[in-house]
Amino acid sequence: MNTSPIDMFALGIHLGDDGTVLAGERRMTGDSGGWTVAAFHVETDEDVHADHWEMHPQADEAVCVLSGGARLYLRQENPEREEEAVTLTAGTAFVVPRGRWHRLELDGPSDLMSITLRRGTRLERRLG
Repeated sequence: MNTSPIDMFALGIHLGDDGTVLAGERRMTGDSGGWTVAAFHVETDEDVHADHWEMHPQADEAVCVLSGGARLYLRQENPEREEEAVTLTAGTAFVVPRGRWHRLELDGPSDLMSITLRRGTRLERRLG
């Protein structure tokens, strides 16, 4: 058993389908064999790919703000409708439904945590 703490800003926690919990490389896409818990220190909108929409087809995603603040935008199915915005402050979270396109913009430097099943994650450049 390893008794060293895990640096959550350097590694992700992978929750295996078989009940294992392992620290490993943080990946925004791909299949880690289960759910991923990842923490991020972010400074600018570029750090959260604000110019891209993201979607997780296999699972919901919990987006948690540990410190700072962010706005989470949900893309509407009808492109003529305006994006739906959710304001997140320190200590709050939002559950993005499975298959829903979303993106983030920061209110300033922040610490975020994401919990999702990354299998099949897609990114799409935001137009406009």
